[in-house]
Amino acid sequence: METAYATQMDAAKKGILTEEMKKVAEKEHRDPAWIRDMVAEGKVVIPCNKKHASIDPNGIGRLLKTKINVNLGVSRDCKDYDVEMEKVMSAVNMGAKAIMDLSSHGNTQPFRQKLCRECPAMIGTVPVYDAVIHYQRDLATLTAKDFIDVVRLHAEDGVDFVTLHCGITRKTIEQIKSGSRKMNIVSRGGSLVFAWMSMTGEENPFYQYYDEILDICREHDVTISLGDACRPGCLADATDGVQIGELVRLGELVKRARDHDVQVMVEGPGHVPLDQVAANMKVEQSICQDAPFYTLGPLVTDIAPGYDHITAAIGGAVAAMNGAAFLCYVTPAEHLALPNVDDVKQGIIASKIAAHAADIAKGIPGARDQDDRMAEARRKLDWEAQYKEAIDPERARSIRESRAPEDDHSDTCSMCGKFCAVRSMNKALAGEMIDIL
Repeated sequence: METAYATQMDAAKKGILTEEMKKVAEKEHRDPAWIRDMVAEGKVVIPCNKKHASIDPNGIGRLLKTKINVNLGVSRDCKDYDVEMEKVMSAVNMGAKAIMDLSSHGNTQPFRQKLCRECPAMIGTVPVYDAVIHYQRDLATLTAKDFIDVVRLHAEDGVDFVTLHCGITRKTIEQIKSGSRKMNIVSRGGSLVFAWMSMTGEENPFYQYYDEILDICREHDVTISLGDACRPGCLADATDGVQIGELVRLGELVKRARDHDVQVMVEGPGHVPLDQVAANMKVEQSICQDAPFYTLGPLVTDIAPGYDHITAAIGGAVAAMNGAAFLCYVTPAEHLALPNVDDVKQGIIASKIAAHAADIAKGIPGARDQDDRMAEARRKLDWEAQYKEAIDPERARSIRESRAPEDDHSDTCSMCGKFCAVRSMNKALAGEMIDIL
């Protein structure tokens, strides 16, 4: 039996409360009707392809908990799908709410379909990556129809959201050629679209045939993630005319998507100095009518290869506190290599810390509950309770147990021993003698 609505946004506009909206409301400690109204306005999206039967729905919006996305996928140099699936399940177990399959080698469809069958997280893709691989033809030989057909293929496979670089146009080519950017275009998808336009002389097919793409996305309830082809790849390029010009076009495309009842979010920078992060968030909210903002970091310095998960977490916390809804994790391997399992873990943990800190700052309902439980466990020197509340319980336990105090002081650690302030205060308030030596 067909549903009475085409997409989550269509349902919301009709006043229908879907099962997905109810599940999101429960997770967010919000009134289901409020979630529905936010979806109707486009301020919250629930990426949920009709064919993704295994999905555990989540909402994305600046007034909800900040969500984490993990980028994975094989490349020509690292092409073990079993390893990638191990990363996927590890990421989901650690709290990632979305997996983007960025595979750029081999037969990508079986892996994509497996993700949509088995993974409860939202699944995202970048169809322009897959076009060359799917057709096994050089970029310049592909047609606009080829690109659109790959979007359709991904939608039919069950993908929940697709990144489409719709905002880069032939005008952008002239801006880049005549501009003074240090890093030009660092978006992989953006560079492919730029190269295709340069070689063929044609307009960006994702921009030119946007209405056809909207029809595809409406049919399958695929959320469009408007890619930031011109995101700054270094601090020197942040918040320049090329970036903002693209953002203006994305704002226009947001409205067109909403008019078609297609859910839409917007992708953002990139490398941005710390003092410009908040302003970037506010500009997007204004230009793109408060569409959920999905940021890569932002990375607040260019000089930390091997530590870019920290660089991104600093920027991500400030971004989310000021309105970013969705953080794409960055691993220590960023700018260096395809991340391994440990890199993935470190990237997720850093992003989760940033998201959690931002949610507390925003006053998201229930965001500080875990911190309050941790404070209580620390006051009681209850180590098991502390491990339970830790963002990475395994690491917390391993550090303490690997450096335990020489004496059997269950109420102290090896840093302070009997000089422990918490121990001293507990004993003093209980009227007990405080033994130090």
